[in-house]
Amino acid sequence: MVISYKKLWKLLIDKDMKKKDLQRVAGISSASVTKLGKNQNVNTEILQKICMALECDISDIMEMVPRRNEK
Repeated sequence: MVISYKKLWKLLIDKDMKKKDLQRVAGISSASVTKLGKNQNVNTEILQKICMALECDISDIMEMVPRRNEK
């Protein structure tokens, strides 16, 4: 299983926000946004800041998905 942040990017589109907007309102670094864009691990504090800024739950921004060769 791997982490996917596709839900986060869809939520930003729904809120008419860009990644730079997320960075500003959540108070996170551009490096964190880059990691999210690559579906890499980020600190739970970063995820908490995003959820607080977007007024959403963790399940609204990320999900666990099987690897391509897993079933």
